[in-house]
Amino acid sequence: MSMLEMGYLSFPVLLLMIFLRAPIGLAMFLCGIGGLYFAMGGTNMFMARLKTETYSTFSSYSLTIIPMFLLMGQFATLSGMSSALFKAAESWLGHRKGGVAMAAVGACAGFGAICGSSLATAATMSRVALPELRRYGYSGGFSTATLAAGGTLGILIPPSVILVIYAILTEQNIAKLFLAAFVPGLLAALGYIATISIYVRVNPDAAGTRPAVPYAERMKALLDVWPVLLIFALVVGGIYLGWFTPTEGAAVGAAGTGIIALLSGSLSWKIFVDSIIATATSTAMIFFIILGAALYNGFLALTQVPQELSNWVVSLGLSPWMVLSLILFFYLVFGCLMDSLSMILLTIPIFFPVISALDFGMSAEHVAIWFGILVLIVVEVGLITPPVGMNLFIINAMDRTTPMMETYRSVLWFVSSDILRVILLVLFPTITLFLIP
Repeated sequence: MSMLEMGYLSFPVLLLMIFLRAPIGLAMFLCGIGGLYFAMGGTNMFMARLKTETYSTFSSYSLTIIPMFLLMGQFATLSGMSSALFKAAESWLGHRKGGVAMAAVGACAGFGAICGSSLATAATMSRVALPELRRYGYSGGFSTATLAAGGTLGILIPPSVILVIYAILTEQNIAKLFLAAFVPGLLAALGYIATISIYVRVNPDAAGTRPAVPYAERMKALLDVWPVLLIFALVVGGIYLGWFTPTEGAAVGAAGTGIIALLSGSLSWKIFVDSIIATATSTAMIFFIILGAALYNGFLALTQVPQELSNWVVSLGLSPWMVLSLILFFYLVFGCLMDSLSMILLTIPIFFPVISALDFGMSAEHVAIWFGILVLIVVEVGLITPPVGMNLFIINAMDRTTPMMETYRSVLWFVSSDILRVILLVLFPTITLFLIP
């Protein structure tokens, strides 16, 4: 069997392990070490490669940004910042038709600016917003669908752990990726709010109303979210302005969030310990996935599969836009089955050379940044696409009184909004890139 054939054979083996419910990190790890063992033809060379790959992966200075952003999100999650964000948004929007659901989306966007994880955003905001939605007469399916969709904003609005991983894989500037994600993230939030407005007019019984809040209380609630705005401006603005590196910015964000939580009285010793443990657990999980992907992608590079695939796609003579559309459709489908981090780590080393070889009439850097934002959005759409969107299961696990089919029917409205946004960003790359110098 040739090296190239071994590379192609590894794909069905990997997919079989995933469908058999093996953790994606373990599946990639086993395929990687198994492929390297047979490809290198000897235990000594294989063990040497395993040792050097492990060291080179985890000695990367760029990866230190991940636990810092995770710790920042944990401090924000456990110290009550999510509640302040939701109360502020609810005080301004709650009296409108569908306003509490709009407030939940706004709070998800704000929390995403200091969290960087869609699953964590969905789970955290559900604990805060779901009781209020049910209290004011919002239907179960509409409530869970809103929170599942809002949770996807956690990974798009910077800072984002997935964007950091993409930047490392493609050797792009993290600050520019954060800046490029800002407008698409804002469009996503506005699109969800517009979707809610349309939904409650088509289904008037799906949402109740709540009394308007006096302006004095609205201003007070708005002032309570200043820590979130401060941390976001300090981290993203500081990185972009060159005050500190992305890793230093993540450390500043984690320290700042912890200090603010401490001064507000919401950071006890127990919450601090819980934050450290949760961060260590999440970091270990992410790093194992990264190691598995590094070994598997190292094996694929050895077999020349990415290069051959790139050459084959170029030789087909398809337009660059058709190739991009097919790749995005692939991400949409498989995003329903795999988490976003695993998808990025597994596929970017394969698809990025293909995209880089095509002519979109832009510079190589702009193509890389634009493609990264598109991939991130489409993978996140997969998290709320029936029948197996991961966000849907997380939200429904927190509201077991709502049948999953009700959530499926309601979330399709938000999926439609996402697809329209993807089409818009594909047709007009300037929307993503106009902030990039």
